[in-house]
This record gives sequence, structure tokens and C-alpha cells, in this order.
Amino acid sequence: MTKPLVSILDGNTFVVSDNRGDIDPSPTFPTGLFSFDTRFLSKWELTVDGNRLNVLSVDDLQYFESQFFLVPGEPTHYVDAKLSIIRHRTVGGSFVEELTVLNHEDQPVEVTVRLNVESDFADLFEIKDVREKVGGTTVVVEEDRLRLYYQRETFRREAIVTSTAPAEFDRHGVTFALRIGAHQQWQTRLRVETLVEGAGGRDIRLSIQRHQSRSPEELREDLDAWLARAPKLSSDSEPLTETYQRSLIDLAALRYAPLTAGPPLPAAGLPWFMTMFGRDSLITCLQSLPFTPELAGPTLRFLALAQGVTLDDFREREPGKILHEVRYGESTAFEEQPHSPYYGSADSTPLFVILLDEYERWTGDTELVKALEHEARAALNWIDRYGDLMGNGYVWFERRNLRNGLENQCWKDSWDGISYSDGRLPAFPRATCELQGYAYDAKMRGARLARLFWQDPVYAERLEREAAELKRRFNRDFWVEDGEYYALALDTEGGQVDALSSNIGHLLWSGIVDDDRAGKVAEHLLGPRLFSGWGVRTLAEGEGRYNPIGYHVGTVWPFDNSLIAWGLRRYGFRHEAGQIAEAMIAAGRYFGGRLPEAFAGYDRALTKYPVQYPTACSPQAWSTGTPMLLIRTLLGLDPHGEHLVVDPALPVGMGRMELLDIPGRWGLIDAFGRGRAEHSRTPPGLME
Repeated sequence: MTKPLVSILDGNTFVVSDNRGDIDPSPTFPTGLFSFDTRFLSKWELTVDGNRLNVLSVDDLQYFESQFFLVPGEPTHYVDAKLSIIRHRTVGGSFVEELTVLNHEDQPVEVTVRLNVESDFADLFEIKDVREKVGGTTVVVEEDRLRLYYQRETFRREAIVTSTAPAEFDRHGVTFALRIGAHQQWQTRLRVETLVEGAGGRDIRLSIQRHQSRSPEELREDLDAWLARAPKLSSDSEPLTETYQRSLIDLAALRYAPLTAGPPLPAAGLPWFMTMFGRDSLITCLQSLPFTPELAGPTLRFLALAQGVTLDDFREREPGKILHEVRYGESTAFEEQPHSPYYGSADSTPLFVILLDEYERWTGDTELVKALEHEARAALNWIDRYGDLMGNGYVWFERRNLRNGLENQCWKDSWDGISYSDGRLPAFPRATCELQGYAYDAKMRGARLARLFWQDPVYAERLEREAAELKRRFNRDFWVEDGEYYALALDTEGGQVDALSSNIGHLLWSGIVDDDRAGKVAEHLLGPRLFSGWGVRTLAEGEGRYNPIGYHVGTVWPFDNSLIAWGLRRYGFRHEAGQIAEAMIAAGRYFGGRLPEAFAGYDRALTKYPVQYPTACSPQAWSTGTPMLLIRTLLGLDPHGEHLVVDPALPVGMGRMELLDIPGRWGLIDAFGRGRAEHSRTPPGLME
């Protein structure tokens, strides 16, 4: 029987084990101790007298800390167990496991406790695609430690295992020959240090504060300070309160410092994406701005520093382009993968401008807007010069790295994520609808920044003209007349890739939808083909490639739904936005308050609970941001100059909601709302 997995993390250092605390290498899921895209432990297996242990319970104490209660023997013998074992582990720069063996008999016992230890030093990209390692692994046994290191030319990674109690180390692990007195206990603290070596044999992470070993007490203090800074939510909806609190903690867990140092940024998600992703990090910062604004500034600065300035087909880098992904593993170091960084996304660049403007609107940080003027202008220039592959005023994508670049360079980046209604796949390049919405929004926001902060009204007027023209053409070319919705994309012939998808909700968020068509868009989003009852599906039921458990072709993505709800609210569909918020909050109950990356698109009448997608990341950054954006949407929070507008529209059954100490350019403000029957549409315009 497959045992459930338990994970702890601190930034992009994380441990994934089974529920006994044991680590066995998995061909399909990254179990082990990881840091900066390398697996430092592939086996960490505890035995007592040569036998594996059985679990009584697991306590997830904090995101960086867990505890396992174990006994020898089969489950039928639990009641007669003479020994019990506690594994208490933390990760905070290094991996520490406190191992306690308790003797419950009234006489001494002699036992042999052993940990089998191995490291394959696998690159994260090698977990699914197992291949022969090019470099070599060396095991060195010393009197007081076990050293395992891997070297390929100048690329070197090392794991060092030590124990506070006397131990016998060998090439395959560590053994403790124990005599424990009656009703006594024995304890040791095992530490695994990881070395990411740079020039001169020095760990290249040592200059980064968050990668220096931190005790559980320091980690708890950091988490307490993070939670204390965030707004306090009081609500009659217990699931909402639980999901909000869980999201704040998970977002704290996903903070990591890249090797360029600086304040922490949000990593995209455990286990596959524990690094900077342009799109994911930008959207997460947008979602969480009213709650954790300290993430947005460092994210913008990091992305600006890494902005493309030259052409590079392998990395798909272009002048002005914002990166897609940063990696630090072996395959990247030897250019077997292009992620150092990789620029294969068409949406991160307009999203950069969108976040820069939204960040200023919330915080009043004009200095950052002025400091990043060059980068913002370069991003806006990329939209027209490099994003418009077909020369017709739309943003397109087609990979230039034909070896291992991403085919679909939008958020639905799986191979079949973009299709016609009948299931056929269009040729490349492709122009998905939400990219045009992002480009429109970026131009409108760029115009605001140019007029107010860059002292360039001529540029502002030009951007506004271009945005208006884009909106006009978009509503002509993407509108599917017989279905009364917007096409998922345009193909190379200018034809409509006519699948009905959740992407149309992003159009409402961006403001590119003509007002007289918004009602039909809302009707589709809440209609039975797209809305499962648990949320809006990525692809409508009845489309050729619809699959309720297909990654981008029928599942429900919480982040997607949060942007859709925000868009509905922008166009005045308050009740419909509330329906999506209610569905997401209800779904969160079944995931312990932690919304996963995605879950199945089965109809709510068919399943009494939302069915999790089998390989979904959890926690995942923009899923942690979902409850925050939903709260903003329900309370109608919108900055206007030095003031915060509060215009609540809560679903009837939600009752009272209070959000206290909302940070921003106004200082700290409280917002209140109460559910009431209000189904009428109010006209759009707050952000027009």
C-alpha cells in the first residue's frame, strides 16, 4: 500500500518522506532532502534490530517541523509494544532529526538502531527521467561523520551526516548499539549539512541569511513576526478563516532567497517548482499585495535585474523579456536544460508592468517605479517588438529552443493545453486570448506610470491609443459569434481556436472585454459547462479534449478562479464573484484549508468532495494567494490615491467578515462586510 507523503520546507530546501519518516528514492515523485534543485539524501531509512517500523501518528507541527511516533512490529502488536520511537525533524538551512527511543519495559533492553543513508545527488529534472550520472559519487567514512559528495568537473555537491551520540559510521549509514535502562530513553541529534560548492570550495549560499542554519526557535520567531504583520481576519465562515490562516503560513514557507541574495521571494510550489517562476511569482504578489506587500518589491527588483538584454535562442531570451524560470541544478550548469534563467513565457513580461503599477497603487513606493522605469519601458517595448511575431498587433508565442523549450508559453503550458473545440491542436505560433488582455492592461497601467511618475505624457498617450486599438481589434477577432464567447486563441491563419475555456475570465480581470459582452462571458463562466460547483474548469465540458482530471483541460485551478472572481467583480458581477469565492472556500475545507495547485473538474453533484489532482503541487504559491485575492474581491478593496475604498459584497450565507490592519500607503485600515442578498450588477469603472 502506498504510504502518504510528509513534507517540511524552508525556502527551497525541503524534505519529503513517507509517513514513517523514511526516504526511499521514487521514480515518479521527488522524495528526499533537496536544496537548490539537487537531492542530497535519496535514502534515510530507520530500522530497529533490522526491522522497519510502523507509524502510530504524524504531527505536522509547523511547515519546517514534523514529528513521527513509531513502534516496531505489525499493527496487531501495537498494544504490546515494548519500545516506541519518536523522530522529530526540522529543516532550516540544514536538516536535523532528533531520534528518541523509549523503553517501556521494567527491565533493560539491548537494541540495534540503524539509519541507512544514501545520496544519488539527482538533479530535480532527473527524478522522472532517470539517466546515468556523468560525474562520480564518493563516500568518505570518518570517525565522527559520514561524508557523501558528488563531482562533475567543477560542479560539486556534498552531504555531511553527524550525530551527537556515539555512533558507528560506515559507507551505507550509521549504527547505534544501545542498552536502555528500564523505563528509560535514549536520544541523539542527527544533522545533515548540505554543501552547494562554488569557487574555492566555499558554499555559495553562505552569504544569504536565509540559507544559514536556523534553529526551530528562530524559525518560529520569524513565522510569528510574519503572521503579526499580516491583516487579522475575523469571519463567521470558519472555512474561510482556516484557509486564510493556512495560506499565510504556506506563503511564509515558500519564501526563499535566490543566490543573488536580497530579501526573500515566493517560490512557485512544492515539490517541482521550489524556485523563482516569473509568472507564478508575479501573480502571487498581485494576489497577496493587501496582505504581504513586502514580497512584491523584491520580486520586481529581482526580475528587473534578470531582464533580457540580448537574444539567446537556447534560453529564449529577448531584450525586455522577463524570465520564466530559474534553476540551479546540474542539468542547468551543463546546459542540458536552459533554465539559467529560462525566458520561455509570453505572459511574465506584461505581468511585470501590471504588478509594478498595482504595487505603487497600494504602497505609494514611487521610488521603485522611478528606479524601474527603464525596465518597465523595455517590457512594454517587448510586447510590440518581440511578442508580436506575426506583425498584426497581438502577442504570440513559438519556441525558439527546439530541443527542450516549452511549446506552450502561456499559463496552460502542457502540450495539449491549447486546442480547437473539436480537440485538434493548432499550429505555431499561437496567440492565446489572455495574453492580449495582459498586454492591454500593461499598456493602460504603463500609461498611468508614464504620466504620473516618468513625466512623459506623450508616451502615456501613445500607450493609451495602442491599448484602445488592441481592445477594438481583439473584440472583433476573438469573439465567437455563434457561441457568444471569446476564442481561446488565434491560429497562424487568423482563425479562431474556438474552445470554450476559463481564459475568458482573465479577460474580465484585464478589462479588455467590451462592456456589452461581459454579461455573456459571466454567463458562460457560471454555466454548467465551465462551472463544476467547486469552481470554474480550465476547459468546458463537451469540448474535444475535456478531461476532468486533465492538467489544463478540465481541472479546476484555484488561482485561475481567484482572477476570474476579481474580473467578475471589476465588471460589476458581484453575485457571480461571490459564487466562485464560496465554491473555493468550500473546496478548501476538504484539503485541510490548503488549496492545492489543481483539483478535478467533476461536477459537484457527482462528488461530495473535490477530488485532488494526483500530482498537484502543495503548497503552491498562487494557490496560497487565492484566499487573499478572494477576500479582497468580496470586500471590494481598491486603492484610490491615499485612500482605500471598501465596497463589500459578500454572499448571503457568509455572514460577517472583518479584516483589520490592512497595510498600504494610508497606513493601516480596517474593512468590514456582511453577507446580504444583492444580485444586481453595478457598472464597471473603478479601474477603468
